[in-house]
Amino acid sequence: MRDLLPVLRLLGALMVMFGLSMGLPLAVSWFLRDGMWLVWLWSLGGTVLAGALLWACMERYRRELQPRHGVILVTLVWVFLPLCASVPLQLAYAELGRSLSFTHAYFEAVSGLTTSGATVLSGLDALPVSLNIWRTFLQWLGGMGILILAVAILPLLGVGGSQLFRAEAAGPVKDTKLTPRITGTAKGLWGVYAVFSISCALAFWLAGMTPLDAVMHMFTTVSLGGLSSHDASLGFYNSPVIEGITLVFMLMASCNFALYFVALRKGHWRGFWQDPEMRATLGVLLGSGLLVALLLWVKGVYGPVDALRYGVFNTISVATTTGFATADYLTWPVFAPVFMLFLSGVATSAGSTGGGIKMVRMLILVKQARLELTRLVHPRAVQPVLLGRSVVDHRMIFSVLAFMLVYGGTIIVLSMLLMLSDLDPITAFSAVVASVHCTGPGLGSIGPSSTYAVLNDFQVWVCTLGMLLGRLEILSFLALLTPSFWRR
Repeated sequence: MRDLLPVLRLLGALMVMFGLSMGLPLAVSWFLRDGMWLVWLWSLGGTVLAGALLWACMERYRRELQPRHGVILVTLVWVFLPLCASVPLQLAYAELGRSLSFTHAYFEAVSGLTTSGATVLSGLDALPVSLNIWRTFLQWLGGMGILILAVAILPLLGVGGSQLFRAEAAGPVKDTKLTPRITGTAKGLWGVYAVFSISCALAFWLAGMTPLDAVMHMFTTVSLGGLSSHDASLGFYNSPVIEGITLVFMLMASCNFALYFVALRKGHWRGFWQDPEMRATLGVLLGSGLLVALLLWVKGVYGPVDALRYGVFNTISVATTTGFATADYLTWPVFAPVFMLFLSGVATSAGSTGGGIKMVRMLILVKQARLELTRLVHPRAVQPVLLGRSVVDHRMIFSVLAFMLVYGGTIIVLSMLLMLSDLDPITAFSAVVASVHCTGPGLGSIGPSSTYAVLNDFQVWVCTLGMLLGRLEILSFLALLTPSFWRR
């Protein structure tokens, strides 16, 4: 329990920061007079006050974070901040005279912060603008990671953030130090994220979106989140230009942001193009999009131009765990949607805003498998696993193998829980995969033309757990359940 006290102090500081972020929908509501400004004022004040009280009560437990503190804090943040984010959703629906249960409000908040893009809400076009701003802004905050932003700010409060960064960062990137100080790394990554965000919003605006729609869809494009202010998602615009802009920024956001930071800092892009994970990511995404487009053309679903347009866009959207839709791909040949869903697990890079198990892990697994096949023929051969020109450490290989084992077990257990609740196997399996990969739309009853509102409360909670496990990369959360973690 003593380990929780300094963590609760920092959780209070993060709650204050998160509460202040509600100033954006508050300002939008006040300016546009959508009738929700009191909801945002009460939500902002309540969150900031609760966080400040927690910070003040735990002030005497100030200390530098240890590795276990980082893991605990990351887990608490991803569990409790959605609780804060769900409050204005429930208050707003009550103000509108409509019902939104705590289960659905919390699911929507988790989906936003984990950039999953799954939703239980409908009638999005008629919602108050500030509510849609909040839903999409949550994805932008969660895209690069609330905690990485916090690492850049916490030193101002006298708190070191290195353990926090390592607990939050995805996969092998957690040990990458791009600058002498970890706060410099966090600021650099957020700087790249900000440049992408501004560029994306301007591009959407010039392509014909209203300024607010451009900002909202920017939030969910660069974060690879996929929520929209329209029930028809990007299909609402029926614009090849907007789809093309979205495609470019989805591809950019699916690559490691650290590569952009290093390239911009050193003034050359040679190392960026030589990165094996980046080449594999873009190669798989573009190749898969063309494959699905060819399938749609050969099967006579569309003509050649429409097959290229809808096939490439929707495949890359799902594969990058974004989840935007411009067509109901469940009506396509069954290979296409199943292939797209499985791609969502591997087609984004570590250090990107995407979900899934990350391309670098798949590269390590493939290279290790190839090495084992070589050893069957040449048992005395000594060959390291190479990633580009670098030798992959055995500890990283074992870590990847352990992650894949736990990942597979998580998919199976959660799928069986959904089937135990009488959900059909296709919907159950795809709901779990889409949740753990933080993709959003699945197959069966939760396709792109439907929502997760078709599930009962138990099933929604299972999917909520799946999204949290996927965002925490599973091992961080499960580490809390081991006795050795709490042993000093």
